[in-house]
Amino acid sequence: MAERVRRIFVEKKAAYAVEAGFLLKEFREFLGVEGLEEVRVIHRYDIEGITKEVYEKAKKTIFAELPVDVLYEEEFPIPENYHLVAIESLPGQYDQRADMAGQTLQLLTGGKRPEVRYAKLVLLAGDISREEYLKIKSYCINPLESREASLDIPATLKLEERYPEDVNSIENFNEMTPEELETVHNELGLAMSLEDLLFIQTYFQGEKRNPTLTEIRVLDTYWSDHCRHTTFLTELVDIEIRDGFYSPVLEKVYERYLESRDYVYGGGGKNSDKGQNDTGKPSSCVTLMDLATIGMKELKKKGLLDDLDESEEINACSIKIKVEVDGKEEDWLLMFKNETHNHPTEMEPFGGAATCLGGAIRDPLSGRAYVYQAMRVSGSGDPRTPIEKTMEGKLPQRKISTGAALGYSTYGNQIGIAAGQVAEIYHDNFQAKRLECGAVIAAAPAENVVRKSPEPGDLVILL
Repeated sequence: MAERVRRIFVEKKAAYAVEAGFLLKEFREFLGVEGLEEVRVIHRYDIEGITKEVYEKAKKTIFAELPVDVLYEEEFPIPENYHLVAIESLPGQYDQRADMAGQTLQLLTGGKRPEVRYAKLVLLAGDISREEYLKIKSYCINPLESREASLDIPATLKLEERYPEDVNSIENFNEMTPEELETVHNELGLAMSLEDLLFIQTYFQGEKRNPTLTEIRVLDTYWSDHCRHTTFLTELVDIEIRDGFYSPVLEKVYERYLESRDYVYGGGGKNSDKGQNDTGKPSSCVTLMDLATIGMKELKKKGLLDDLDESEEINACSIKIKVEVDGKEEDWLLMFKNETHNHPTEMEPFGGAATCLGGAIRDPLSGRAYVYQAMRVSGSGDPRTPIEKTMEGKLPQRKISTGAALGYSTYGNQIGIAAGQVAEIYHDNFQAKRLECGAVIAAAPAENVVRKSPEPGDLVILL
């Protein structure tokens, strides 16, 4: 019979306390807390849904390795003169340690997955002022992904499920003046522009109803630069190349781009309006996305891309190749995919970089391919920049760089993909906008890749 919530504390023995040593160095050198003398890291697990027998077996196999760990059960008394920072993931945020522990317990029992909740306790000893303690606490807790953990043992780990309330509409939205819409824009903290909100108003005026708050939030997310590539699809109407070291190169590239546009769009040039390009804009529109893709369009028009695999399913760039398998030549598809997670990695370094690689893997994988190798290119401000010089509204560059490197490598290592090229570029301009790019190469036998389009009557299975 499953019993109450049980609590376990696990701490590395001094000789193996690598993370604690790293944090001691980080807090002293980067945060400038010179009076700090010792850091201890304790991993806390709350478990619900296992029997006493399973608990006794799991505590020394799943949660702790006795040769290198010290195990505490139920209580961990905080020693005198120690400061405590207790950190846990926000509700709904993916917690890798808790998930892995739950999965391993399920393998052990062969039954339903138990509930597991994880928190990290960081103990600080030394001559630390209140201000320095709060500085460390702020550095450790990113409010977008984590919060301060309670020290109480909960009665249950099951999340309380409440029936959702009706979603409210934004009253009088369609009748609002631009000034009133600007007030709504500011109150909701929307990332979209006021012009976007005015466009939405025009749409719902045609629908003859006010939008719900959920609809506005969804549009705000899907119209973000991350989801819609707003920056790359913005029409450029007044282009000026400033004088500088790269000016001659940029001018030459831009001139070559205009020549290529004339050829690709049938002599339309930058002042015509013949058809649309693949960004959905008239071919006369100059955009960064068009600049990035014009070379391939020109090669295709010249008939030099006969090996390009084309279909409605555009998850990854695929080219047709011949592969020798057991002495026999077979038709295969070679796939390339890259993913950028610039903004997500700035906000949540570990998760942003991890899912950057994850997104790159997902697309060729959905194309029935096997992913062989990865590459990472990132851009950061100087990670040695003192924390006091951190740009307002940003995490410290050091925290972003180290967290992102850990997130990318963790995901890649767990799924078993080698990164053959890893390069991080450092420049002050990356403080305003980080670069986080992951890319993969994959391949599959052509016969394994089925290209079909959805049709009326198809079943959609919701799991």
